[in-house]
Amino acid sequence: MATDSIRLRIERQEQDTLAPYAAKAATSAGRRTPEQQDPVRTVYQRDRDRILHSKAFRRLKHKTQVFINPVGDHYRTRLTHSLEVSQIARTIGRALCLNEDLVEAIALGHDVGHTPFGHAGESALDESVRLCAQEGLTTEGGPTGFRHYEQSLRVVDVLENLNLTEETRAGIGGHSKGQNDLTAHDGTPTSTLEAAVVRISDRIAYLNHDLDDAIRAGIIPELPVLAKSIGDSHSARVGAMVTDVVASSMDKPAILLSDELTKKMNDLKDWLFENVYYWYPRKYPDVQKAQAMVRELFAHFLTPGNLDANYVGVQGAVDYVAGMTDRFAIETYAEIKMPSSWRLP
Repeated sequence: MATDSIRLRIERQEQDTLAPYAAKAATSAGRRTPEQQDPVRTVYQRDRDRILHSKAFRRLKHKTQVFINPVGDHYRTRLTHSLEVSQIARTIGRALCLNEDLVEAIALGHDVGHTPFGHAGESALDESVRLCAQEGLTTEGGPTGFRHYEQSLRVVDVLENLNLTEETRAGIGGHSKGQNDLTAHDGTPTSTLEAAVVRISDRIAYLNHDLDDAIRAGIIPELPVLAKSIGDSHSARVGAMVTDVVASSMDKPAILLSDELTKKMNDLKDWLFENVYYWYPRKYPDVQKAQAMVRELFAHFLTPGNLDANYVGVQGAVDYVAGMTDRFAIETYAEIKMPSSWRLP
């Protein structure tokens, strides 16, 4: 049997078994640079594998999710967050007969552009880039701010040159909701239903694991009543949200939530911002120190001669600093700012 027939068989299975609204590998819009097809894997399976084997994905294990340098081995990192999003999204995608390979590729790649030190680092880098733009340092077409989802797309397109399919690229570039509420429009595909699944799964994942980590860190003493009304344990809450999405979206050309759960999830998101995300930087000065470190690193590498020729100007400094892990940022800052005799061996 020719190996090409394996991929063709998988593509036929997709045509026969996936929902009418699902993305099919055989009808993908393709890659920006055409390539010969893999004999065994579909285009979305190749996307997933390319992301999984990329350096940017591996670095996520040393990038903060929310809590900077926590004491303990059980706090989430950007890597474990991405894996949790992938697991939730794949469960929803499989139940709705969507393309699980595309779901997984988008989920694994959605945060590869995140900065060190989580959202604290992202806001510091955004502030620095905006200041550069105001001062006229950004060349035409260059960055005027920093958004991790735009950087994630730049990572897979330019820095890692993964040449992903248009469907995976669209999902990575459009996954973020920031602080905005979930609405009925979030499940309406601007690209694919698979991308909409990841966007909602990202919210499901962080609402639950950030609550878990906040309790572990002692930032909140116990679960809010609102969270308990969804489920009395982490797994119960994730299960309730996943079940609601599946039940609400079955046989529909959109990924939906019930009105009741949509409200509860939006209220829980607002509660987390007020009681965890905004409160944490005020309580723990290390957050401000991490942000100052990111700003100073960016300023240092913006200076000509401090980066190699592959990194140029504002965009080069953005790419270099955003790609750092927490520990590499700390080591680099110490090397730049501290006399060598002061540094620990």
